[in-house]
Amino acid sequence: MFSTNKLTDLKNIILSFVLFCSCIFNLDAQRFQYVASVDPFIGTGGHGHVFLGANVPFGMVQAGPVNINRGWDWCSGYHYSGREILGFTHTHLSGTGIGDWGDILVLPASGQTLTRASKKEDLSDGYGSPFDHTNEVCTPGYYRVRLDRYGVEAEMTTTTRAAIHHFRYDTGTDDPHIVVDLKFGTGWDAPVDTGMERLDDSTFVGHRFSKGWARDQRLFFAIRLSAPVRKADLQKDPEKGDQVHAAVFYPDLSGGNDVYLKIALSPVSARNALLNLETEMPHWDLERYKEEAQSRWNENLSVIDYQAAPGLRTIFYTSLYHSFFFPSVYDDVNGDYRGSDQQERKGKAGTNYTVYSLWDTYRAQHPLLTLVQPARVDDIVASMLRIYREQGKLPVWHLSGNETNTMVGYSAVPVVVDAWQKGFRGFDPKLAYEAVKQSSMQKTDGIQYIQKMQYIPADSVNESVAKALEYAISDGCIALMAKGMGHVDDAEYYWQRSKLYSRYFDRQNTFMRGRMADGSWRTPFSPFEARHRENDYCEGNGWQYTWLVPHDVEGLIALMGGQKKFGQKLDSLFIVTGHMGDEASPDISGLIGQYAHGNEPGHHIPYLYNYIGRQDRTAAIVRRIMDEMYTTGPGGLCGNEDVGQMSAWYILSALGFYQVHPADGIFQIGTPLMDYAKIGLPGNKSFEIAVKRKNPADYLIREIALNGKKYQHRFLRYEDIMKGGKMEIVIEGRAE
Repeated sequence: MFSTNKLTDLKNIILSFVLFCSCIFNLDAQRFQYVASVDPFIGTGGHGHVFLGANVPFGMVQAGPVNINRGWDWCSGYHYSGREILGFTHTHLSGTGIGDWGDILVLPASGQTLTRASKKEDLSDGYGSPFDHTNEVCTPGYYRVRLDRYGVEAEMTTTTRAAIHHFRYDTGTDDPHIVVDLKFGTGWDAPVDTGMERLDDSTFVGHRFSKGWARDQRLFFAIRLSAPVRKADLQKDPEKGDQVHAAVFYPDLSGGNDVYLKIALSPVSARNALLNLETEMPHWDLERYKEEAQSRWNENLSVIDYQAAPGLRTIFYTSLYHSFFFPSVYDDVNGDYRGSDQQERKGKAGTNYTVYSLWDTYRAQHPLLTLVQPARVDDIVASMLRIYREQGKLPVWHLSGNETNTMVGYSAVPVVVDAWQKGFRGFDPKLAYEAVKQSSMQKTDGIQYIQKMQYIPADSVNESVAKALEYAISDGCIALMAKGMGHVDDAEYYWQRSKLYSRYFDRQNTFMRGRMADGSWRTPFSPFEARHRENDYCEGNGWQYTWLVPHDVEGLIALMGGQKKFGQKLDSLFIVTGHMGDEASPDISGLIGQYAHGNEPGHHIPYLYNYIGRQDRTAAIVRRIMDEMYTTGPGGLCGNEDVGQMSAWYILSALGFYQVHPADGIFQIGTPLMDYAKIGLPGNKSFEIAVKRKNPADYLIREIALNGKKYQHRFLRYEDIMKGGKMEIVIEGRAE
């Protein structure tokens, strides 16, 4: 019989246990609350071109499905409108306007053995399976789908350099097998040399070299199955001699209907791919790898605690998720990597990266990373400097150790300078300064004219206006770095170069336009026309490019005749409509008047009202863009994701600020979309933003306090954010 004290003790023990379990469950719920707010399907429809599948932040491997290629909207290999899955590849671009990668396709199949991908929608000419979106699941770090044709459920998750697949065949499935297609590639990708060899009853290694957007891609792989392979049919391509274009594995499934397959990649060697496999995936527990991948995503996403309505939280955290895909790791667990000169290089300090879509990402994604991924910034810049040493210039659009030279400008410069300006010193500053200057002193693409303080003649250089304006931005950044490092003469020289944008401004019609070698303006001229080739602009028109002076907004205001005229023309941008011509690039999307949010050169424009004392207009147009151009669902992006830039614009804008000058560390205040946000900072510090707003539709800022004191500025400095503190914002009303 229990005494009263013993009964009390027992009750206390039970209560303690219940509280302990409650804490554990609450911790588990809290642990995964950020990943639960991500919808990976956003941007997989429309023109988003977003990757869908399993990956980890900045990982080398992206394991996910591919469809039959039906055109431009299949640049990532998958589009939500696709009705079939050909298989699962292990490299995917995300949000690009050109298709590439799609390496090492793996397909669990049954019945007739086919090793060529179908090109017909009825799948009558090769492998591939119909699927239903109701049987498709994707969360950060995990993907699952049922392949109806083959009676198999496939699921996968990844580490940084490896993926693990689980294939569960229906009971009684006829002739289950696994196809590995080395010929398949996405978009421009095409194999030039492939091979595979068997090491033991369940392990295979090989390589796939290809050409495409990146002209010389070299990828090595290691594959290991959980069941011994009874038979491995390595099929050679008759057009390529001894090259293996596909393999068919017939695993021993006598013990059940399940088989697991692990695959690791390496840019260096098959030996290193096997090392990556054994180091990152030593066991066969897919659930553990899945939990670890989700934990990594949750840790990275938790850098911002964003409190808002559920739909807004989904858009916000999905945007943050997309911003953390690239640049991707491009080295092995032992530090080996393949240089931009295609030489194998031994272990080095720091992580090496690839996929630099710099014409896009210098505008918002890289400034965002300095706030929320500061530990990666030094390695990113150091990686760029390695590229400079290996190929003789900073990256332009770098992919798989290859320079594609895609898009205009030397847009690595703002990224390097921004990092240096913000105090990052985990790279060689002297080398960085040498590299940014070298970018500006090349003798191609009109840069030779800029060096002589001239304009770029439109009849000599294509896209002359777009190139010149991008060069001016980067030169303005170099001027900042030169001044900060005490190079007085260089600072003056580059500041004068940064002002050369004025040479393209026609004061009569107040547009930036092309000038011919004899000094005359190119005619005929329409500010609406946007030709995709033989054009003065790059994916844009005169209305859109006239504002591309983020490094000297005050100078542009003066050029237009003062604040009143500047404001009137800026108002017109968001109202005027006109035909852009039959050759207009599909990238020019997300239109409000002639403002095109779906393309990057205009992303700073809504914040230009701040410079003429009309912060209310900035708030109004920024809120409209966030409401209209970012939604839930597959069509939730108004244009290409562009490797994180579209999403980075949203993240910064939804927090309430945006860095207009790409390297001065000054964030212009727009209008926050949430109720509360906390940005986690190094040293256990944080920057909080608390918003008081009666009506969710309101966006006009009435009052700001920073650390308890009234704040009069319309901008925030990077160093003030990184110090930590609290900003309180009162929002009330909308524009009439």
